[in-house]
Amino acid sequence: TSLITIACVLRSGGAYTSEDVLRLEDGVFKYLATGRFICLTDMDVPCKSIPLKEGWPGWWSKLELFSPAFDGDLLYFDLDTIITGDLSDMAGINRLTIMRDVYRPDGLQSSVMFIPQAEKRHVWETFTEAPEHYMAQYASGGDQAFLEPLWRGKAAIWQDVLPGQLVSWKVHCAQTGKAPEGARAIVFHGRPKPRDLN
Repeated sequence: TSLITIACVLRSGGAYTSEDVLRLEDGVFKYLATGRFICLTDMDVPCKSIPLKEGWPGWWSKLELFSPAFDGDLLYFDLDTIITGDLSDMAGINRLTIMRDVYRPDGLQSSVMFIPQAEKRHVWETFTEAPEHYMAQYASGGDQAFLEPLWRGKAAIWQDVLPGQLVSWKVHCAQTGKAPEGARAIVFHGRPKPRDLN
């Protein structure tokens, strides 16, 4: 089998820095024996990187993950994800998988995704036909709101296929201050960010 690619996206002008990339990469390789780590970015980062080409603002840069220029299956993590356990189940899922939104049971959340090569083209062609239109239509929900109608009912859901492995800091950890037993990755959507909590 080919090496799984673990991907993240760092767009300049936002809240994240190369330190967040390094922390994610360290976490990934602490808990995953094989794989290659790639950052799509328009900044200098201390790891293997691929330049962002489209100039799409903010979270819309994540749609460059679907570019035909970027080959192979991907396990994608937002930069506000903390890795806390063995990632081999997530890296080996081998099918389109996304997170259920923690506040909207029928919604999707793009914090962590497994994106098979075969699923990229449809997303890329749809978005690049009218990027300005979609960025305006989904201005408040961003890339995950764009993906929702394309993937709802089609993508597997992390919380269903690997119960307990992917958790939300706000929903599952904030009250106790620690991750539940069995959690492999914690998503810090909104505030606080990992750096706010040491």
